[in-house]
Amino acid sequence: MIVAITGGTGFLGAHLARTLVANGQYAKVLARGINNRDPEIRKTPNAAFTPIQYTDDKKLYAAFQGCDAVAHLVGINRESQSGDFHRIHVEATKHVINAALRAGVKKILYVSYLRARPRAFSAYYKSKWEAEELIRNSGLDYTILKPGIIYGSGDSMLTSIKRTLDIVPGVAVFPSVGLLEKKMSPIAVEDMVRIIIASLTDGRLSKQTCAVVGPEEITLSKAVKRVAKVMKKPVLILPVPALAHYVVAAASEKSMRNPLTAFAQIRMLSEGISQPLADSEMLPSDLVPHKEFNEETIRAGLKEPGQI
Repeated sequence: MIVAITGGTGFLGAHLARTLVANGQYAKVLARGINNRDPEIRKTPNAAFTPIQYTDDKKLYAAFQGCDAVAHLVGINRESQSGDFHRIHVEATKHVINAALRAGVKKILYVSYLRARPRAFSAYYKSKWEAEELIRNSGLDYTILKPGIIYGSGDSMLTSIKRTLDIVPGVAVFPSVGLLEKKMSPIAVEDMVRIIIASLTDGRLSKQTCAVVGPEEITLSKAVKRVAKVMKKPVLILPVPALAHYVVAAASEKSMRNPLTAFAQIRMLSEGISQPLADSEMLPSDLVPHKEFNEETIRAGLKEPGQI
């Protein structure tokens, strides 16, 4: 199987590419920043690397030729400038669909977000939903997966928690989001990759939009305590109103190259990241995520990501 991966050097895309290659498949890795990365990246066997702008129809068409499927994973969780969510999630998806149709690709897999919906205050949620609608109406065979938080080596969740815990020596102070925390259901990246690969090959998921949630509902505070235990770092959880987090997120997005948190992430945590929408279908029982958010998976997730 030959799979083109948009966002192929991102957290999820890189894990997918590594797994495909390890399984003897061929990955065509597409990303905007490949030219800025280690040149050794291009020596990975059974993989091709293409630097691309997702509005470049000619390059997309060339990259998709000969592919059995496209895993459309490109996405952002914060805007560098107004309109980025729409440009990256919606406009890029239009170009990806058109190129896939022209190249004769048979299947497209899209990773959206658990709570993405049309009537949402969040531009992130709405842009993800609009991309879903484009996929559903594309004429391609498709599967749309709607996960909540995915964690693992090179992620944003564990990385952000670790950065916050490492800010000061001694006892760390971690601000919880909201005075009454909502829950989330973390998904191990290995589970998510397994589901993606099954979606590309399993006819049961044809033309379905499926929610993906982890095996356990926990609060962010509990997740932080588990990470702190693995890091052998004492931590004090300080309840902080969501409004204060929004102010800090907005300021850090403007002033920091790699903000500690993003405005969209605070909105997700404020709403909760564990309950699927009513119109999402559930995965077959054999594909449901099973890896727990425990010391073993946290320790593995805190390691530096492998190269892809």
